Amino acid sequence: MFSRILVPTDGTPSSACAVENGLGIAAEYGATVHALYVVETSSSMGHVDFVVERHEKAGEDAVDAVERRAVAFSVAVVKAFRYGVPDEQILDYADDHDIDLIVMGTHGRSGLGRFVKAGSVAERVVRDADIPVMVAGRDACTLPT
Repeated sequence: MFSRILVPTDGTPSSACAVENGLGIAAEYGATVHALYVVETSSSMGHVDFVVERHEKAGEDAVDAVERRAVAFSVAVVKAFRYGVPDEQILDYADDHDIDLIVMGTHGRSGLGRFVKAGSVAERVVRDADIPVMVAGRDACTLPT
């Protein structure tokens, strides 16, 4: 059913939970996981080199963590980086690589926080994707210690 699973990661606990779920599904179906980190370069951020370099380092750490964790699941991982607006890059990557499923984290905001951060990356991906998207909050799994 799934042969290519995209797991966008930013190294946060919510992202780690999505990684666990994505790797578990990949192990079940014999799928490959594509670990994607998007270095945000939107106009609101500016394009300051040291900020981009810091995000590149965080991205390397995040996708390397997916690759290390995949060993326990015997799952192959493709590490990928993109630059731009995260939700747009996630959807473009999914199209470019014939991804069957996107598994991503959310911060699980509720109440006032949901309205302040309306239009999250996860929300926009769910809304605009033409393939299944699984969204896992940080409380949706038990992470290994």
